[in-house]
Amino acid sequence: MKPRIPWRKRLLVRLLFTSVLIAVCSVAATAWLAVTTTTSALEEEQGQDLAADNRILAQLSGYAAVHPDWTGVRSTVRTLAAKTGRRIALTTADRTLIADSAGQGTPLPPRPAAAVDPLHTDTYTELGAQLSGIDPRAVGPFRLTAPEREKLDAVAKKVQECYDRVGIGVTVQHTPSGRPHVVVDDERDAPLEIKIGCGNFYGESTAETRDALDYPTSTETKALTALTDLARPCLQARDMDLGGPLSLTYDTTGRNPVSGGFLVTKKGTERGTDQNAKNCITNARRIQLEPYVAPAAELFLGIGDQVAPRFDMSRANKTRIVGAAGLVLAVTVAVTAVVATRLVRPLRALTLAAQQPPELHVRAPVRTRDETGLLAEAFNDLTERRERLEEQRKAMVSDIAHELRSPLTNIRGWLEVTRDGVVDPDPALLSSLHEEALVLQRIIDDLQDLAAADAGTLRVHREPVRAADLLDQVAAAHRVAADAAGVTLLTDPDGSAWLDADPVRMRQALGNLVSNAIRHTPADGTVTLAVRRDGDDVVLTVTDTGQGIAQEDLPHVFERFWRAEKSRSRRTGGSGLGLPIVRHLMAAHDGTAEVRSEPGKGAEFTLRLPGAAEPADVS
Repeated sequence: MKPRIPWRKRLLVRLLFTSVLIAVCSVAATAWLAVTTTTSALEEEQGQDLAADNRILAQLSGYAAVHPDWTGVRSTVRTLAAKTGRRIALTTADRTLIADSAGQGTPLPPRPAAAVDPLHTDTYTELGAQLSGIDPRAVGPFRLTAPEREKLDAVAKKVQECYDRVGIGVTVQHTPSGRPHVVVDDERDAPLEIKIGCGNFYGESTAETRDALDYPTSTETKALTALTDLARPCLQARDMDLGGPLSLTYDTTGRNPVSGGFLVTKKGTERGTDQNAKNCITNARRIQLEPYVAPAAELFLGIGDQVAPRFDMSRANKTRIVGAAGLVLAVTVAVTAVVATRLVRPLRALTLAAQQPPELHVRAPVRTRDETGLLAEAFNDLTERRERLEEQRKAMVSDIAHELRSPLTNIRGWLEVTRDGVVDPDPALLSSLHEEALVLQRIIDDLQDLAAADAGTLRVHREPVRAADLLDQVAAAHRVAADAAGVTLLTDPDGSAWLDADPVRMRQALGNLVSNAIRHTPADGTVTLAVRRDGDDVVLTVTDTGQGIAQEDLPHVFERFWRAEKSRSRRTGGSGLGLPIVRHLMAAHDGTAEVRSEPGKGAEFTLRLPGAAEPADVS
């Protein structure tokens, strides 16, 4: 009975499970990517909205800084709403509507976005909140009159012309109060003496123009006096007093008409700046500017004329997402089932063929050209090779029996007739029996070497060997046999060729080749042993002038028990194991064995092995 495969181990179930897992991961990854992308888009959009909100707040704060009330702000609100695409609404602190781009009756957002108060600005102001927290555009009584602006502009123009004459670029900037301020484009181009010369400009009337840009006008003097009176009670309460009236100073940008650097005195002791004094002056400025600026208001911002959020994971949207994910899973499972079925069908056929008895040599049908089709072809090739091996095994058993039967039969026959007294055990008979025993021993030794090679236990003991010495030793061992056969045995050595090899095994391999060559070479023929270097390799050749080997027989030369003579006569052929042993010995030495031959022109056997360097202690 065929074993039943558990469902959890079936290929179809595994493919389905893998596909579902991949689909789930894909859906999860897609959802994560969509959420991440949406979040990034929302964050980017929120960043853009924040920049737009900053501009809206700066515009409205600037309006409040130069207007005593919000009467005319509606046109400004509508213009900003049209430019930014936002809904803009202004209310008082008690939520009384001042202006709304969405019109009357539209509900306000739940929370205000910011407070618009030019006397208490925050970081949303475009020009940047100063240390005092007062919008720099709120100048109130410090705003210059038209005649004062014209006079100071004329002085600034002359100062600019002074710098132009010495080749220094300057820019005339105006503070929110209308006072001009000369700024050198590159301070490195303006030496101190030039600054002093052009800054202390003398015109036609020295009293009117000398340092005009650094001294307050009558309007500013009046405002500073009022500011001093407002700040004095606070300073006196903190045990501080002014060393004189407040002076008008500017920062490097010219944006702050009244900033730090005020000179205060602590009841006749030390002089310098103090944070408490600055707080008193800042509070006095707020009191002074309050009649000139609009009252604080609440700013509400929305999306166009709507107040609903932009991104809403409603139940309908969730249903769409779940439906899309379910559809992806269903399609994935369906496609996987179809593909898996097509994949499993040839595998089942292959399994069925593999479960048949080996002696039947059943082949699997090849229906596709994909991986399973290639697997079926490989299985069929394996079946064919197994069939050939089975035939070779049967042939080898027959060959071994044949090779052992002949000498054993001879030995048994002679021993029986000698035992029966038919013949006498003379020296010639004993020599013949000894020769037959040697044949048996040689066959058994060859079979033992092949068995060791098949089992991977064929051992070689490498050492530096001169190739020329191997040729001389093999030639000397076979010279008697060559002379008896009338064959000339020659050597062509190369003294520079060295091998890292087992000398015993190498003599065995060369001896098998020489024995075959002498056996197949007629009288007056020649057998030549040669060696040469070929790059990093050493090439050994055994060439004869015999009858050669037919082209159709060359692929079978190194097969076991194969002989060109079908008669299997030992007079013309050996046991058929010598050449297979040569091939295995070369493989053990990381080398190769090849043969070239043409009928009637002899044969050449080539052994190619890795060369070795000449030992240092060899003279």
